[in-house]
Amino acid sequence: MGDVTIVTAEPTTAAAAGGGKSRRPELAAFLRSRRARVTPEDVGMPPGLRRRTPGLRREEVAQLSGVGVTWYTWLEQGRPINASAQVLDAVARTLRLDRPEREHLYHLAEVPCVPDAASLADAVEVGPEIQGIIDALDPHPAVVYNSRYDILATNPAYRDLFFVPPMTELGVPNVLWTLFVVPEPQCPLVFRETELPAMVAQLRGAYGRHVGEPAWESYIRRLSAASPYFAKLWESGDVIPPGPRVKTFRHRAVGEICMTSVSLSVNGMPECRIVAYTPSDDESRARTEALRAKRNPAP
Repeated sequence: MGDVTIVTAEPTTAAAAGGGKSRRPELAAFLRSRRARVTPEDVGMPPGLRRRTPGLRREEVAQLSGVGVTWYTWLEQGRPINASAQVLDAVARTLRLDRPEREHLYHLAEVPCVPDAASLADAVEVGPEIQGIIDALDPHPAVVYNSRYDILATNPAYRDLFFVPPMTELGVPNVLWTLFVVPEPQCPLVFRETELPAMVAQLRGAYGRHVGEPAWESYIRRLSAASPYFAKLWESGDVIPPGPRVKTFRHRAVGEICMTSVSLSVNGMPECRIVAYTPSDDESRARTEALRAKRNPAP
């Protein structure tokens, strides 16, 4: 094992323990259960003799995590003490927590969770299960976006409605690049002046979790250079969360189609979502079916 840095600061009573009192017993039980499943051999320690309970002792967890024994004991007892993200990370590593367990630990300790590098990695593809789900929604259009609006998967109905050309500039299809860079008469969205600002405001909300990351900074810089309109909207600083919206699309073959969009999160793919579109009126439903018929003409 490498050198261990011991934090000797005394436990500090949380300033606002009232809202978290109900979580503290669960935190205590969770830490005890995770400690019990880690053996000394798991962390490179000799097993020792006469262990009354399975797993590591509290003082061993404290030593391996670089925190004071009293502080860790109080944490495991569910006392209302403050815990920093750095210290919780050290405890999580010692207890060999996976990502969902680590996030659960943060939640119980009332500390905002800082996702690890793996959870923030930009998704670039979807598995066959997700592809099967969006294919099954046909004739309703569906797409999988990551938080940067890269298009990770589409179904045939989405491709009927919204032609997305290959993105040689970015290496992956991106709906914002298409909407902002194509000439306005070719933009598939009607009411562009209200829809595009909302999409940029959603992008800005996601950007807050990725400030300084090269891929994101390059994307914003290149799209701003390619579209003065995007650059103007980006500078406004507006932020809104994703949510249901009614959007109107234009299609040269069938005319305008009004669609209600709904976003669904995807388990195991952080910051990705399925966006499904359903016709918002009978005329739009008929035109959606007409597009499907053009793609699959009757024999």
